[in-house]
Amino acid sequence: MKAAILIPVLTSKDAVGADALAMARILDELGIETRIFCQSSSGVQRRTWPAEDMLAFAGGPDDLVIYHFSIGWPAAIEQLRKCRGFRIVKYHNITPPRFFESYSMEYRQACERGRDEIAAVATLGCDLYLGASAYNLHELNEAGVPIERGAVLAPFHRVQEIVEAEADVALIDALTDGARNFLMVGRVAPNKGHLQLVEAFSAYVRAYAEPARLILLGKVDPRLHTYTEAIRQRIHEHGLGEHVLWIDGASEAQLKAAYLASHVFMLMSEHEGFCVPLVEAMALGTPIVAHASSAIPETLGDAGIAWQEQDPWLHAASAARLFADDELRSDLLERGRDRYRQSFSNDVLRQRFVELLEPLL
Repeated sequence: MKAAILIPVLTSKDAVGADALAMARILDELGIETRIFCQSSSGVQRRTWPAEDMLAFAGGPDDLVIYHFSIGWPAAIEQLRKCRGFRIVKYHNITPPRFFESYSMEYRQACERGRDEIAAVATLGCDLYLGASAYNLHELNEAGVPIERGAVLAPFHRVQEIVEAEADVALIDALTDGARNFLMVGRVAPNKGHLQLVEAFSAYVRAYAEPARLILLGKVDPRLHTYTEAIRQRIHEHGLGEHVLWIDGASEAQLKAAYLASHVFMLMSEHEGFCVPLVEAMALGTPIVAHASSAIPETLGDAGIAWQEQDPWLHAASAARLFADDELRSDLLERGRDRYRQSFSNDVLRQRFVELLEPLL
């Protein structure tokens, strides 16, 4: 048996890429010759092969192919149709195009193409369909995947590497100046709710007489320049310029420092297929206040405060309650650490992955 991981683009710090790389390592450990096939890769040490060569390597009746589905890629569907062995689809979710309508025609069209492929992927008749969350799996079931062929497997991640990394001491020192630090981690994209986050932070600054800082840590995409400027404009309208720290393309040391120095991780995202930063916050001990949209309640569980409403004053008051109530904060942090260890550590996910593979292998 040979195994192929099929992914359009492989990058080491991307959530989908981290998941694919971890699966490849586990298959290696099981003694299965494994290769990753993609259109392009960056920042990875592992060798990759051209996607069009996948069938020649692992297209036989005894081989395994795992496709990481997170964007439209017609060539992958054609390759899966031609595979004669075991086929697995890992669905990471595709953002609905409506979020990009006002900001990027390119992104909107890319998301439309990806969403259009959900039905095609769901009706391929693959042996197993894995959703990064039950929220994702439900989309596949609605598109035609039989319930008995689906399962939930949260994405493998680099959280333990962040936990073990050295934190940026200079950044910690700069952030521990008496201000309440509100942290958001995630790429700067319209579905992530940055505008609503600025509103909630503004509500806190206006309602509570103490210094506060909003830390926006995530990659800024030049193709979403209009959205980035909308965030800056909203910050300017509220007179918050000197209260906001942008960190574009943070190092691992900066990421850990931001979590350790922050008093709350506030997530106002409107669409998530899983949300790895929630797991990072749980593992590193940053209290969480979130908007309960999409897969966020499923990932967060009882390890934070989540509201269906997007009322900025409600989220600001929740943060204030966390700051003032030591017992509540300690309880939520302990729940977060337990949830990380019991549900989302890579050891737990590895065991689940191997169990799911057993009937196929």
